[in-house]
Parts: sequence; C-alpha cells; structure tokens
Amino acid sequence: MKKILAGLILAGGSLFAGPHISIGIGLGVPVAPAPVYVAPAPVYAVPPMPGPGYTWVGGYWYFSGGHRLWHEGYWRAPVVRGYARGFRR
Repeated sequence: MKKILAGLILAGGSLFAGPHISIGIGLGVPVAPAPVYVAPAPVYAVPPMPGPGYTWVGGYWYFSGGHRLWHEGYWRAPVVRGYARGFRR
C-alpha cells in the first residue's frame, strides 16, 4: 500500500512538471564600451572675494549639444535669511 501511495504522489507531482527548453542565439560581435575620457579641470586663478560672506563655487563640466563644456567657478552672494519687509506668508 505504501508503494502504491508513493507512486501516486510521484506521478501526481510530475503532472505539473513541464519540459524546460532553452535556446540562445547570439548575433554580432561583442564590443566593449569605449572608455570615458574625463578631461582635467582647467587651471585658473581664483579671483579675490568681492565681499564678506561670499562663497566660492568651483567649476564643473556639463553637456550641451553633445559636447562637454566647462563652467568656470564663481563667487556666490551671501544668503540672507530672516524677515523680509512687505512679505506675507
């Protein structure tokens, strides 16, 4: 009886098992991506600070029209926080 029960369980479990078939087709030649060239930042002198509280923002590269362009650094004006006259919340 145990053999029949084991056979039924094995047969019942195999009803839902389907064949696993996998076919892979590769076309073309594998090509490694081109190395990304990052140009060094241009060397330039930092201009003197225009006044107290200014912060220097360094230059950076950015993309425009498919080209990499350098945006030079600049002095950022101080941020004034607090109550502004005539401003209502």
